[in-house]
Amino acid sequence: MKKKKYVNSGTVTLLSFAVESECTFLDYIKGGTQINFTVAIDFTASNGNPSQSTSLHYMSPYQLNAYALALTAVGEIIQHYDSDKMFPALGFGAKLPPDGRVSHEFPLNGNQENPSCCGIDGILEAYHRSLRTVQLYGPTNFAPVVTHVARNAAEVQDGSQYSVLLIITDGVISDMAQTKEAIVNAAKLPMSIIIIGVGQAEFDAMVELDGDDIRISSRGKLAERDIVQFVPFRDYVDRTGNHVLSMARLARDVLAEIPDQLVSYMKAKGIRPSPPPEAPAGSPSQSPARTPPASP
Repeated sequence: MKKKKYVNSGTVTLLSFAVESECTFLDYIKGGTQINFTVAIDFTASNGNPSQSTSLHYMSPYQLNAYALALTAVGEIIQHYDSDKMFPALGFGAKLPPDGRVSHEFPLNGNQENPSCCGIDGILEAYHRSLRTVQLYGPTNFAPVVTHVARNAAEVQDGSQYSVLLIITDGVISDMAQTKEAIVNAAKLPMSIIIIGVGQAEFDAMVELDGDDIRISSRGKLAERDIVQFVPFRDYVDRTGNHVLSMARLARDVLAEIPDQLVSYMKAKGIRPSPPPEAPAGSPSQSPARTPPASP
């Protein structure tokens, strides 16, 4: 108003713009991306003798132990994102029959060629069978199972498959340097790692692996993505005995980071979701295919 010579004062002229669509986790799921779910269970001696009620592996006739509860809580949700419901299940830290060799990457079903179990019930059955046949030993090494899943994830990197490894453990990790290196190498692959700590041990090392505050590194190399989520099981034990609600909270928090981790991988690799398959012509009302639960 003070300077009358101004022309179009306060006018903004838009010269160009670009519209970029943000793809979501469900966009990839609807486009056919499969979640390959693998379980790794800690069979180290620090869990206690499975035949005694004080053991974290004790199989009570009345209720599930912490390992089975954690596996069921997470598995019941994540299984909906895998069409064939065949899940590899591994154990680590045990002496195996017949020669008593220590293994940190053994199949719970006893099949070295194919460690996959049918559904969550199949994993639980193989887990219970292993408890009766192996000897709990040690140490607590994560690197072999992380490398095992990373090897499979490396085979398909086109966005059609994404691997999730669930590690359930009771103890202080023994091969921290090797595990950090394995995680850094896995961070460039379509893969996420969930760690659930059971029992009353100190889990400071697991928090370091989580990488929420400080990105994990190995030999001066920083992980490309944060792919690890750790939660202590004891934070979800409901003193009222309502396991349904407490396990629902566990599953929610454990799986909270998976969608963003999957999308971050796809975005980094420039992978767009495939279009959802069209309903066959003549199908009833051509209604869209059923979408899996909206969470993890």
